[in-house]
Amino acid sequence: MALLRHILSKLGWYAAAFAAALALNFFLPRLLPGNPVDTLIGQALRGHASSETKQRVYETYVAEFGLDQGLWSQFLTYIGKTLQGDFGTSFSRYPAEVATMIGDALPWTIALQLPAVLLGWIIGNLVGAVAAYRRGGFDRSVYLSSLFLTAAPYYCLAVLLLYGLAVALPLFPTGGGWSFGNSPEWSAMFAVDAVSHWFLPFLSLLLVFIGGQAIGMRSMAVYEVDADYVRFAESFGLPDRKIVGYIFRNGMLPQITGLALAIGTLVGGALLTEIVFSYPGIGTLLYDAILNKDYPVIQAVTLLVLIVVLVANFLVDVLYGLIDPRIRAAERGER
Repeated sequence: MALLRHILSKLGWYAAAFAAALALNFFLPRLLPGNPVDTLIGQALRGHASSETKQRVYETYVAEFGLDQGLWSQFLTYIGKTLQGDFGTSFSRYPAEVATMIGDALPWTIALQLPAVLLGWIIGNLVGAVAAYRRGGFDRSVYLSSLFLTAAPYYCLAVLLLYGLAVALPLFPTGGGWSFGNSPEWSAMFAVDAVSHWFLPFLSLLLVFIGGQAIGMRSMAVYEVDADYVRFAESFGLPDRKIVGYIFRNGMLPQITGLALAIGTLVGGALLTEIVFSYPGIGTLLYDAILNKDYPVIQAVTLLVLIVVLVANFLVDVLYGLIDPRIRAAERGER
């Protein structure tokens, strides 16, 4: 019952946060200067039409996209369609469905972010635990390099890797998801080509994530190293691998909480990384939508990112309450 109360309490807070973010998700894109229909007509007609033709096209697009309605009427329509999973039609790529565009871009972003999150969390925490236990020069080198990786913005590291490994040393492609002339297909040749384009953006995300996790685990493990159980294990001659494993498990709990925050940061960083490498994921899709004031695409992408961050935080909160009984005990005390 204590765990159920903990879950329901967290679920209420996250539902309120989702409702507030859903409203902001509608109003914030509309604060962008300019009219999306003007941008669309300018790109489509390019001045080769009379003013009457432009006016008719303008009125047609305004009615098609529902922009002739009042703001609150548009908001209610947006809420109703969003709750039904209908994200509408893209302004800039009309008549393409927004859901189809996201479905095409999402697998590329998942393939980029999911391995970076999993590998970065495991490697970073292990490196941090080993550095805290060994101390000395290894600890200092790990700390300084991790500090540098964490402090470097995602796009800066991405630009450095792009220049170093794709321009100065042309070991990898400079951008895109596949080579010019190819098209996505299920074949070994295309898979090798896609991996060569995937590696640099993946590496830039992985390094930053490893740095952040290593610093967090090192800070926690430093206190564990001087604990009695570590001295006791050393006195019995246990191998370092086993002792580091004990330190890792005891210092892991706060790192699980930090994982949710790190996922949110990584999602934002991945969007910037995709833009730097022109990677065909959600980040590039959002960037193009912002340039074209494509409200439906902006709303759908930011809503997707919001859901990922909220779900990740909620799952980590539930897992934390499941692992640490002190949280459930504290909530019982409050009542």
